[in-house]
Amino acid sequence: MQNKPVLLTILDAASIIVLGIATYLALVFAPTEAVMGQVQRVFYFHIGTAWVGLLGFVIAAVAGVAYLITKDSRWDRFEVAAVEVSTVFFFITIVLGSIWARPAWNTWWTWDPRLTTAAITELIYIAYFMLRKGIEDPEKRARFGAVYTLLGGISAPITFMVIRLFRTIHPIVIGSANANQEKMSMTGDMKIAFFFGLFAFTVIFIDLIWHRIRLGSLEEKVEQLKLKVSM
Repeated sequence: MQNKPVLLTILDAASIIVLGIATYLALVFAPTEAVMGQVQRVFYFHIGTAWVGLLGFVIAAVAGVAYLITKDSRWDRFEVAAVEVSTVFFFITIVLGSIWARPAWNTWWTWDPRLTTAAITELIYIAYFMLRKGIEDPEKRARFGAVYTLLGGISAPITFMVIRLFRTIHPIVIGSANANQEKMSMTGDMKIAFFFGLFAFTVIFIDLIWHRIRLGSLEEKVEQLKLKVSM
């Protein structure tokens, strides 16, 4: 196995530090929201994980295009890493959203447009791994995966924009709201916790992507050895 890069070791340490700071800001520093109370603190992690989840799906689509153009397996490894890490983060987003929804909407789940598109997006990328598992040929698997992420990537901006396109009970955090929608307002301390949370999860996202790419490189070498043995 290749030696771990020094920069990655530094990034590991930075991820732990920023996660600790983000947790402090969310649970202690930020004031208690007047209407929802303590459960609103979930919001700072809910938005952070949603941000990197949707970002990763878009990045995977870009990596898929790059693979189709170059046929370079490094882009395929990057694509898989982005999808895998983002799928986990987006699942956490949905779970945290349900925890937040229970006291806010008096239900764990409702088929609101934002929640529905989020659930569909998560299922799309779970199916991505099922597709790859069903294809043995590495080149064919990478090609089909690239096309899939390109088409699946459309779901990410749709999920982000749906609360601006349809009437929904989900509040808008970033951007303007129309007359029928709720715009979430934040104090200065809340904004600090919010934006630092976005930064923290971005750092963690990059760290995990890098680790997954390195793991993907090892998996590719093992697969090549298996193919040589079977020939």
